[in-house]
Amino acid sequence: MKHIKIRLFQQNFSILKGISLTFYLKDVPITLKKKLFTIQPSPPLIVPPKWPPPSPPLNQEQGVTMNNNIKRKIPGVGRIGLTDYIKPPEAMHDMMDDELIWRASMVPKAKIFPFNRTPKVAFMFLARGSLPLAPLWERFFKGHEGRYSIYIHSQPSFKGDAPEEGPIFHARRVPSKRVDWGEFSMVDAERRLLANALLDMSNERFVLLSEACIPLYNFTTIYTYIMNSTKTFVESYDEWGPVGRGRYNSQMTPWVTIEQWRKGSQWFELDREIALDMITDQKYFNLFKDFCRPACYSDEHYLPTFVTMRYWWKNGNRTLTWVDWTKGGPHPTKFARTEVTRELLHQMRTGIQCMYNGEPTSMCYLFARKFLPSALDRLLKFAPKVMMFG
Repeated sequence: MKHIKIRLFQQNFSILKGISLTFYLKDVPITLKKKLFTIQPSPPLIVPPKWPPPSPPLNQEQGVTMNNNIKRKIPGVGRIGLTDYIKPPEAMHDMMDDELIWRASMVPKAKIFPFNRTPKVAFMFLARGSLPLAPLWERFFKGHEGRYSIYIHSQPSFKGDAPEEGPIFHARRVPSKRVDWGEFSMVDAERRLLANALLDMSNERFVLLSEACIPLYNFTTIYTYIMNSTKTFVESYDEWGPVGRGRYNSQMTPWVTIEQWRKGSQWFELDREIALDMITDQKYFNLFKDFCRPACYSDEHYLPTFVTMRYWWKNGNRTLTWVDWTKGGPHPTKFARTEVTRELLHQMRTGIQCMYNGEPTSMCYLFARKFLPSALDRLLKFAPKVMMFG
């Protein structure tokens, strides 16, 4: 009975709704009535395409070789892998120092390289302008491409006119800033050179040189000596006199104490680990910048102190660059044309005893300074017989 009442109610409601609609539509135009009551066809169903589109079948005959020995070609992609990333960058770029250091500090975590890598020595020249002894270095480097990199930091005032420099030195200058002797700008320049050299993933060891430096051995001998060494070479010693501890500023306590204060030669050789740590160091870098000012010379104290505090166990504690300080004064002896003899070069090569990989040796210095441009012709004359190259 209840179901019958519901049906009667639904029928009566439909009749009333139809009557109401009829009265409402009597004043509606005919065109609108057609739109209201004409059934419009449904729009076509648009199916969105799949993204990304399916890859084409692999072509085993063409493409780029992957580590899993499968060759494949992806349309629109010119390469697969690390080609651009591991390619040695140009020496000249538009990065500011902070951008350069940030970029250079990116270190891969994986210890195994997924490409053929020949470790290189980065030869970094801190120069005023050109390299007057470049012809000698060209003979030194000749035939050893792929095992070295060259970086030159010159004063910004240098206009690039260096006819004595051959092709291997072209385009090897890095963006540079003014450097003043004895000022903290020397340390800035060293870090700038290191950061540029670290951009090349194949550079493993880093040697700082000047435009007045020469090699004392041929390339193979120097390369083998550096690459096979279990130590790096930063001279560091504790000097109690006025030019040693006398330069210490007590405001550096407690971060650097007078007992930790060290002095040493500016001319260093570093491995990649220490080089990365040096360019990213802010604590000691800013400390020396604030409290080691002339007559405290940061280039003689910052790195020797830094390396001794953090890497004493892997440092050979000597420099690879021979320098003559016997005449006294703030600058080492300079060698002009007449001073360059076979005897002098032999003395530089074998004059002292030192330790190399735990064994005594007389081969302690690989480089020497300070040679004037006038010495070039004599050096070129003696190089084939004494240094065994060219």
